[in-house]
Parts: sequence; C-alpha cells; structure tokens
Amino acid sequence: MPGVGAADELAIELSKSKTILIILGSFGFVAAGYWLFSMDAAEMKGLPIDDPLLIHGVGIAGMVFFGLTGILGVRKLFDKRPGLVLNSAGIIDNSSALAAGFIPWSEITGAAIYEVHRQKLLMIKVRNPEEFIHRGNVFKRAIVQINSKMSGSPIMISSNTLKTNFAELLSTFEQYHRKYGQSMQASV
Repeated sequence: MPGVGAADELAIELSKSKTILIILGSFGFVAAGYWLFSMDAAEMKGLPIDDPLLIHGVGIAGMVFFGLTGILGVRKLFDKRPGLVLNSAGIIDNSSALAAGFIPWSEITGAAIYEVHRQKLLMIKVRNPEEFIHRGNVFKRAIVQINSKMSGSPIMISSNTLKTNFAELLSTFEQYHRKYGQSMQASV
C-alpha cells in the first residue's frame, strides 16, 4: 500500500462502537421499511400519505438501502486496517465502503466542509476526480459518481466510523496538508 511506513505517520483507527451503532440503526430502518412494505390499504387510512404504491416503494427502498448499509457496516466492523492514515506521502482512506484508498498530496488541491443533514464531511478536492470515481466495483463507482455530482468531489471522509470527532479530523488534515501538500484552500 503506498505511503505506509512513511515518516511522520498518523493512523486513526476505525471506531468499533460507532460502527455498531450504525449497524443497529441500519437494521432498525430495515425493520421500519419492512413495516411500511407490509401495511395493507386499511392500515394506511389516516396517514398523511395513504398511497399503497408510494408507501410500499419507500418500504422496499428503505430495506434495500439500509440493508446494504448494515451489511457494509458489518464488514467494516471486522476490518483490521486503520480507518485513515496521514503521512508525508498522502492519505490512505479506509473510513467507509466508499473509501478512496491512497490519495497522494500531489493530487490534493484543497478541502472543504460539506454538510448533509447536519452531518459534516471532509470533502477532499483533487486534480483528477475521474481517477477516483473509477476506483472499485460497479456499485461503488455509481455511488461515488452521484456523490461527486452532488458535492463537487468524489472523496468524502466522515468521522462517523473513526476514533475521532469532526473537528479533530479537520484539524489533523489541515496540519498534514500545510506540511506536505500544496497551499491549503479549505472553505467552511
């Protein structure tokens, strides 16, 4: 793996307790999706939306999305690698199912804080986004492509699965980027 063993290296471990909470939440939403899917028309009467096709569709979508999230969370629970490594060569992102892998400092042009539903993500801006969009299997590439179109970058790092909080993640990234990367252009 590029960059491993480089001088001035900081590894941020995956948080097993945060990952377990994500798994439990995911399977809770799967149960809610199943409940919506299993409702009959009589049970829907009185709900703000009582269209069976819509409610069943939301139920199926919830079961599929959160089922996949839960499964990926279980896989991450048994992952022994650090969630994020920063060193003189660059960043090694293993923080999620959509992790970018190795990102050299020469590729990183800056960063920004991207917020979705009050959750802050560290958006890493890169010179060649297409290179990072085309990493991984078909499913991963499709999701990364959608994320990139919505946010402006294919690389988003959350502190949700890391043994750190967002403020520490941002501060650590900024310190390493100032030391090893190009001029920092983080926007808040």
